[in-house]
Amino acid sequence: MVTLHPLEVPSAQPKTGLLLVASPLLSESDFDRTVLLILEHDESGTFAVVLNRPSDVPIESVLPEWSNDSVARDILYMGGPVAPDSALGIGHLDRRTQVPDSVRSVTDELCVVDLDDEPHMSGLSAIRIFSGYAGWEQGQLDDELDEGAWYVLTGSPDDVFDPEPETLWRRVLRRQPSDLAFVATYPDDPALN
Repeated sequence: MVTLHPLEVPSAQPKTGLLLVASPLLSESDFDRTVLLILEHDESGTFAVVLNRPSDVPIESVLPEWSNDSVARDILYMGGPVAPDSALGIGHLDRRTQVPDSVRSVTDELCVVDLDDEPHMSGLSAIRIFSGYAGWEQGQLDDELDEGAWYVLTGSPDDVFDPEPETLWRRVLRRQPSDLAFVATYPDDPALN
């Protein structure tokens, strides 16, 4: 039996707006080959959503008031294992217009949208809706980073709204500098390599 060791690659410290990309060593079903956007990271813990787990559920079947808006015509994404009966929206800010009070900025271009508000999309050019989220208590994510379970990387707003989420993990890794790009070629089942 071969023991796998995490690839020694440069990784940023977690902070709001960065991506958490699962290492191939992380085979837990909820997070296997996932890309997450960190929505909050502070002394109390970390809160993020999985970007690349689309469901078969149309938005109109769970949030019909949001399905009529042209920027929210989409399917529901599985944001993580915590509170799967709740939903949150990630919006792409259009800085040319007035940003609604019902959003909280994550980056200069991304925000969390309050889905309890009226679906007034002024100030947003796109929105994706997620069911559930991922969360870590204080120090828990640091332990997982030390074990080599995650890479902390800079992302792009396009990652949130990617039209091909099934291949997002490989593409995010492939665009990284140095040896980290090679992780994208890691086989789904190393035993079959």
